[in-house]
Amino acid sequence: MIRRIDLRGRRAAGERLDYRTLVPRAPIDVEAALEAVRPICEDVRHRGADAVRELTLRFDGVSPPQLRVPQTAIDDALEGLDARVRAALEESIRRARLVHGDQRRRDVTTTVVPGGTVTERWIPVQRVGLYVPGGLAVYPSSVVMNVVPAQVAQVGSLAVASPPQKENGGLPHPTILAACALLGVTEVYAAGGAQALAMLAYGILGEVEPVDLVTGPGNVYVAAAKRLLRGVVGIDAEAGPTEIAVLADDTADPGHVAADLVSQAEHDPLAASVLVTDSEALADAVTAELERRTASTKHDERVRTALRGEQSGIVLVDDLDQGLAVVDAYAAEHLEIQTRDAATVASRVRNAGAVFVGPWSPVSLGDYAAGSNHVLPTGGSARHSSGLSVQTFLRGVHVVEYDRDALKGIADDVRALADAEDLPAHGEAVTARFADD
Repeated sequence: MIRRIDLRGRRAAGERLDYRTLVPRAPIDVEAALEAVRPICEDVRHRGADAVRELTLRFDGVSPPQLRVPQTAIDDALEGLDARVRAALEESIRRARLVHGDQRRRDVTTTVVPGGTVTERWIPVQRVGLYVPGGLAVYPSSVVMNVVPAQVAQVGSLAVASPPQKENGGLPHPTILAACALLGVTEVYAAGGAQALAMLAYGILGEVEPVDLVTGPGNVYVAAAKRLLRGVVGIDAEAGPTEIAVLADDTADPGHVAADLVSQAEHDPLAASVLVTDSEALADAVTAELERRTASTKHDERVRTALRGEQSGIVLVDDLDQGLAVVDAYAAEHLEIQTRDAATVASRVRNAGAVFVGPWSPVSLGDYAAGSNHVLPTGGSARHSSGLSVQTFLRGVHVVEYDRDALKGIADDVRALADAEDLPAHGEAVTARFADD
């Protein structure tokens, strides 16, 4: 079912191993999807609401009666929400607020010299668009993950976009609308995919005010639209099809490992599930467990497609040191550590969107209720990008304040550096203030 990549013994043979090229990767990447989303974004830019409605009908099979969801529909969704789901969402919100509340940076003033200070102010983005997917599955949890850090950052204006659905009369799924209601979000749009991101980025005159930043997970086309629109708006990260990597040794429970690999594979046929282990016995046991679990899971075809794809696999390594090198090269969105002394092993990880330590911290916990954020970088971008947090919605602005004496004390140095760069007017902008001295 799931392929194997055997790296054992190759280092000892003197082979130079480039783990980035050896780890499993999806054959479809964001770059390839760019050409598909470019005309979509341009169409929305030039034709606005008409383009969004036509594209929505083409891709989602329904044309929303209006782009903005009426407040009555949001209120009705909360009223009809299952009590058990409501309680779970409220607990998820509570935990997310606890964690994200501790992330808010404080302004810091540094006295460089007497009379000369630099203050770093953290100013929230004025308006953000929060994307919540709703294609193969429904993600009210993504409403929580997007909205809570934005609210903690004190963003001035929030707009949520989520795909409309035929069975819901051209509105987003009612559970998504109910989650918006629980969080006090009133501006919600029935639009999905690349056209939704273009709508938020460019705005639609009289209907949608453009945003300054777009955040949220999605499929490869949503990630491609983010890359294309970067610069028109800020983005959090290119969070495409989900990934899980598990670094495990012979102490890991194969049932737990298999269950976690299946849990992420059910997201999308392009979802990636990767096990890295130095135990062939564990690899064999997990393979058998995957067969058993796939046969009995609800979305068996989707899971089977994901596990058989080029993006998934079991990587056999000589030892945990090599295993760490492999998972750092892979830079997974979600990385589980199921080894002896898991906390120590986890402390050595450099590249991951989020790390889940030990047998009782599965990725599913982070998806819903750990308090952490589940909007995370994918496709190896965890090597340079972070998951969604309060900092995503804040901009650091340096405020410089020097008095006369403080400026005079550094004037000669400024002039020397300006002359060295052949920019004499820079130096004169300082010395001109002391012409009477």
